[in-house]
Amino acid sequence: MMKLKLFDVGDDEAPFVEKWEDENNVTVDYVPDSLTRENIDEVSGYDGLCLSHNGPFDNSLLKDLKSMGIKQIAQRSAGYDMYDLETATANNIKITNVPSYSPNSIAEYAVTGALYFVRKIPTVQQHVAKQDFRWQPTIMARPIKGLTVAVIGTGRIGYITAELFHHMGCNVIGFDIQTHPQAENFITYKNTVQEAVKDADIVTVHTPATKDTINMFDQALFNYFKEGAIFINCARGVLVDTKALIHALDTNKLSGAVIDTYENEASYFRKDFSSSEIEDDLLQSLIKRDDILLSPHIAFYTNESVENLVERSLNSTMEIIRHGDSEYVVNK
Repeated sequence: MMKLKLFDVGDDEAPFVEKWEDENNVTVDYVPDSLTRENIDEVSGYDGLCLSHNGPFDNSLLKDLKSMGIKQIAQRSAGYDMYDLETATANNIKITNVPSYSPNSIAEYAVTGALYFVRKIPTVQQHVAKQDFRWQPTIMARPIKGLTVAVIGTGRIGYITAELFHHMGCNVIGFDIQTHPQAENFITYKNTVQEAVKDADIVTVHTPATKDTINMFDQALFNYFKEGAIFINCARGVLVDTKALIHALDTNKLSGAVIDTYENEASYFRKDFSSSEIEDDLLQSLIKRDDILLSPHIAFYTNESVENLVERSLNSTMEIIRHGDSEYVVNK
């Protein structure tokens, strides 16, 4: 019988892992730990691997996995930039991802974050906490209908995000290196990201992390933003220079920011630091600000998403073991 090993498995995933195991008559063992040099021996005797690795991956392990007969790694996320694909290919290991697991979940979170600041929820909560219940200009908001929204990256997630904003009556502007033909019915595409952001009341980013997009949102790009814009990042943390983001907030270039992904998140997100000290001063500053809605990479986090991530990554694992390939291989 086929035997699979899963790492990085949380309590939320376990029921879906066990359900898949029963339905497919495959032995699946799982642990909460990440795959490292210290525990790589646990892979011995298994036919396939499924990880949800967060942060840098020790790519020297790929050679060891090859010697153990491992031919694939299924990453339970859309992002796979932690793996050195050339090294994986050199060791005959195919890396798969789950490019789409619930784009609606992420799109809905982006819209929620936009409304959080458009309707001045942080300021309202501050007034209520002081038992000041007056109606006054500081909490008077504006409707989202009629605002201009720039969607940077109009793939699966960006397309749905743009569609949701469109149905709310927003004027939607888009930028992508490859336009989405169906989206042209409700998105006005611009030729550059600078053109897209300059008149936007809300800017939401949904691009992958590549060598060309790392620190894409730096001080130079934030300078193009309209005064008082709202910025949303539910994509990848490395797309944003966090210091530049904070400067944009301090200078009122931005009035609010929804930060679901953070460039140095690997050391903190998905871990409990309630009884520990956070040594990352930059992260501390994000936590303390009222003009930032910070969340630990959970825009996707719905029951539908978790089930799809587990099921689709395990399906890819089984496909490669049985047939040698999967449509979700990222290093072909």
